[in-house]
Amino acid sequence: MLVAGLALWVTAGSQEEAAATSTVLAIPDNPAALAASEVQEAEVVASLPGTVDEIQAPEAEAPQPVHHEKLLIVDQIRAGLEDAGSRAGAHADDIAALEAFYAEHTGPALWMTSAGLSPEAQSILGEIAKADEWGLDVGAFMVPPADYQPTTAEDQAATEIAIDLAILRYARYARGGRADPASLSKVMDQTATLRDPKTVLTEIAVTETPDAYLTGLHPKHEQFERLRQALLKARASGDEKPKDMKRLLVNMERWRWMPEDLGPLYVWLNTPEAMVSVVKGKETIHSERTIVGKRVYATPVFSAEMKTIVFNPEWIVPQTIIKENLLPKLRVKKSGGFLSLSEGGYNLEVLKVNHLTVKYKDRVIDPIKVDWQKVNMNNITFVQPPGPRNVLGKVKFLYPNEHAVYLHDTLKRGLFKNAVRVDGHQCPRVANPDKFAAALLAEDKGWTKDKIDKLMANGKNTAIDLDHPLPVHTTYFTAVVDADGKVKTFADIYRLDDKVASAVIGKSVSAAPVANAAPASRGSRATTTP
Repeated sequence: MLVAGLALWVTAGSQEEAAATSTVLAIPDNPAALAASEVQEAEVVASLPGTVDEIQAPEAEAPQPVHHEKLLIVDQIRAGLEDAGSRAGAHADDIAALEAFYAEHTGPALWMTSAGLSPEAQSILGEIAKADEWGLDVGAFMVPPADYQPTTAEDQAATEIAIDLAILRYARYARGGRADPASLSKVMDQTATLRDPKTVLTEIAVTETPDAYLTGLHPKHEQFERLRQALLKARASGDEKPKDMKRLLVNMERWRWMPEDLGPLYVWLNTPEAMVSVVKGKETIHSERTIVGKRVYATPVFSAEMKTIVFNPEWIVPQTIIKENLLPKLRVKKSGGFLSLSEGGYNLEVLKVNHLTVKYKDRVIDPIKVDWQKVNMNNITFVQPPGPRNVLGKVKFLYPNEHAVYLHDTLKRGLFKNAVRVDGHQCPRVANPDKFAAALLAEDKGWTKDKIDKLMANGKNTAIDLDHPLPVHTTYFTAVVDADGKVKTFADIYRLDDKVASAVIGKSVSAAPVANAAPASRGSRATTTP
């Protein structure tokens, strides 16, 4: 066998190797010569490249992957986009983006090859199949099976369009586009930050990891991921209480409506929790109890920038209070005696009791000379000076917004002892405004608490502009997750959960009783589930 094997190898070998082998073939047939020849044979074999086994069984080359060419079906895709069937149920902006994209696209199809779906398309379909893990509904995406092999150009184009539309719908939903929050309630002044659909197509077409591109569209906020992990844990454990699951989904959706970047330092006021915090990076550096508006005067959900902190503020009476409380009393006429407190017989006692100054076009006027039945109230303001009776207390925090809402101190200190802190009008009130101001100004200006105390004690109206405007996010989360993964829930005080659930998952969420609502401090008395 050795001789035969060598002979086969020699056939393709060099002349030197052939000479060496011929020596082996000419071995004498006597014992002494045979022994000598065996030694010579061993030397020859040792000098050959490789081993005998390698010569007899050469190593097989690894199979090379088959590359299928992407199809040139752009004309069919353009024609398919004109078909009413392919457009059914699609968002108008997504259709417009597809038309614009393929009008400019001259290359092959993005997702179709001569053998069916491309590897990129299969990775996209695999990720869409896991949409439920991200709080979306996998049933909302109409896509072909991963092994689908359309045979005609028309079917191939229709498959390409179906995958495109699934991508764009996923991108829209991941960014909070299942519903417009502002249309669900006037309390929610938010707009989802959607990605331009044509940009989505352009970007996903060139990425090597389109599945990662899709998941990258979801919120990056830590609370969103904690809620998602709580959702996955509940499903894995089989402990899927419908109300709890829907509450998780509703609050995940609310994070999709938040600004993508909350800021390196920001104020987070969560209305159902009745808490406000200063957050630096991922660390909460200060928290306080708040009182929020009653349902009829709900504290709105919005984001704005804090620019000024005012110590010993004046109070300019809001229009709602003027209309509902002040004017009805001013316009009551009294007949005769000490009750006729003005020349027109109007009752001005409400101004006296509340220490209110009347201004007409920012000029102080005598209220006794005003005909309160006929005066143009658009030019009238009522101002309460700083002092111990001022309804704003000692500090107010201004973040200009169209709701005329700001955070401030209050004279009603006893309300902070309540578990449920819902009272009065929409402006939130903070328990320890001096400490809250100190936390903010220590970060913004490096000020000490002593400096804050002196500003408050001097009694003078003093406005301090922040060097760096500070984002304030007033939110409505009825569920948050702590660092240990425990879900804390708060009362749905404005009955908004059902509206969100109906819009994004088609089902309502039963409201928690108010008695189980806001905790005394962040997470300390909340309803918890593992």
